[in-house]
Amino acid sequence: MPRRLFRLSEMKGAHHDSGSPDTQQVSAGGQRYAINAMVSRFTVQAFASGLLSAFGHNPKIAIRDLKGEIQFDPEQIEKSTMHMVVRADSLTVTDNISDKDRRDIEGDMREKVLETAKYPEIVYDVSTVSVNKVDNGQSHVTLGGQLTLHGVTRTQKVPATLVVTGDILRAFGEFSLRQTDYSIKPVSAVGGGLKVKDEVKFTFDIAARKLN
Repeated sequence: MPRRLFRLSEMKGAHHDSGSPDTQQVSAGGQRYAINAMVSRFTVQAFASGLLSAFGHNPKIAIRDLKGEIQFDPEQIEKSTMHMVVRADSLTVTDNISDKDRRDIEGDMREKVLETAKYPEIVYDVSTVSVNKVDNGQSHVTLGGQLTLHGVTRTQKVPATLVVTGDILRAFGEFSLRQTDYSIKPVSAVGGGLKVKDEVKFTFDIAARKLN
């Protein structure tokens, strides 16, 4: 069985092209689950330097639009697969800031950082799953695969915990990456008072429902 795991749909201009997320087939075997964006949570924590950093202003960004499918076999977790798609322009700032600052940060994020008009989607394809520990119904794993972001594809490992409750499969955890690894130049916002550091942290709690 193919060992493709975790996917966020191929981006235009990306180095690798595996086809449309709407037509991509998830490998056979195990149970199929559809990701539910309404109950899933996926956030990005940026860390500030500059004037506003003294006020603890570290922008927190929510990823609103994600979809995908998981093929999960509890007896052979290492052969499970997942395909997930994130629309790059769906990222929004969740901090309690002024409307002007929010517009400035989100505008810079879409136009200067992610360049969403050129790279509308973010993709994560996992080809390996290492099971580290199974404890009290929770499987602690490390996902290894290709993350395509801003037109650059690189290997990205993601530690995650998998839990099945009834018809719901959850995958949760966190990981960090450097923007410059994906040819993204950290930018300044709010008149130069907010400068974002290179490393950003992702926190996720993805919920998927079993398909009949």
